[in-house]
Amino acid sequence: MLDVAAIRRQFPALQEAYDGRPAIFFDNPGGTQAVRPVIDAMVDYLTRRNANTHGLFETSRRTDDVIAAARQAAADLLGATPQEIVFGNNMTSLTFHLSRSLGRALRPGDEIIVTRLDHDANVAPWVALARDLGASLQTIDVDLETCTLDLDHLRESISSRTKLVAVGYASNLSGSINDVQTIVQWAKEAGALTFVDAVQFAPHGLIDVKALDCDFLACSAYKFFGPHVGILYGKAEHLARLDAYRVRPAGNEAPDKWETGTKNHEGLAGVTAAIDYLAELGAVYGGASFMAPRREKLAAAWKQIRDYELMLTERMLTGLQASSRIRVYGLTERADWPRRVPTFSIRKEGTTPQQLAQTLADANIFAWDGNFYALGLSEALGVEESGGLLRLGLAHYNTLDEIDECLRVLESV
Repeated sequence: MLDVAAIRRQFPALQEAYDGRPAIFFDNPGGTQAVRPVIDAMVDYLTRRNANTHGLFETSRRTDDVIAAARQAAADLLGATPQEIVFGNNMTSLTFHLSRSLGRALRPGDEIIVTRLDHDANVAPWVALARDLGASLQTIDVDLETCTLDLDHLRESISSRTKLVAVGYASNLSGSINDVQTIVQWAKEAGALTFVDAVQFAPHGLIDVKALDCDFLACSAYKFFGPHVGILYGKAEHLARLDAYRVRPAGNEAPDKWETGTKNHEGLAGVTAAIDYLAELGAVYGGASFMAPRREKLAAAWKQIRDYELMLTERMLTGLQASSRIRVYGLTERADWPRRVPTFSIRKEGTTPQQLAQTLADANIFAWDGNFYALGLSEALGVEESGGLLRLGLAHYNTLDEIDECLRVLESV
């Protein structure tokens, strides 16, 4: 098992006092804390490497090396090649950027499929594209009892008119994990492209874009202990074939043609450090050799992280369900725990999500209330007009004691 005490010592924010007391970070689905190697790598870049790209002088050459290293690290994280990795501000910006290029191949009457389970960053860009082009848009329903995707509805909706299926890997509201591989296969059979939002899944499990066979997939480094950098995977043939909206000096070679303007170089140094931190967990705790390829160490790390998070899930879910006044939205049966990430959205009878969040904040427990940009699901559940939900999201640096303290505070409300 993970030595969580040793892991926590690598996160400066976990040692920080807030109003004189340590904090409990259960706001992780909105962004995790940064591990020390990430902070050091970003400081090192700004101290020793800070320049723009492709110059003949030393700091510029170092910057080129930082970018190349980040591409390789992100490729190892996702099971891709460096030429298939595009960096941007965040997943939302990258999705809007890509949507413009994909729109050049769409015609009125073509169809785009989105879902009510998704973060709006994987809905709004495609809604806007359909509207602008006169394309058709289908929205897939959810099972409101389990907050899972209605796969029967999705299967029936894919047709020869379908050109793009946009789906999330895991819900940032309910934690539900979608059967992405099956969905991608259905889309391929109809000749449609697939775009996967993996932002919420990336901190909790191994992603293999080749096994999924998806056309595009996006995630964000600040959700897996790194800086605010967005990462887009695209199949090499798509990135080469599609026209990118860019400035002319950027050239026409992928992946550079997809990256508008100067990149966040210090952030890219942090991306590599975050992925290396995860890989190190695979060597220290997962049984992988320190000399093994990074991808192999990452696979070992995610197994250990997943096992530990299942233990956290058990403590959180059993504790929440012990209160007759608390409703947990999403999958709660023990047999279904492998089909979710440790993200839990709740309401408590007689209170509002904002009241719960404020009470937790007063106890230095940080958690989000609202809809978390999962607007479609919040509306479908009928909670949007009454303040949405309270969300408690766990990461591998959280502890059983922190969960017990959170449950105690919730019970006191």
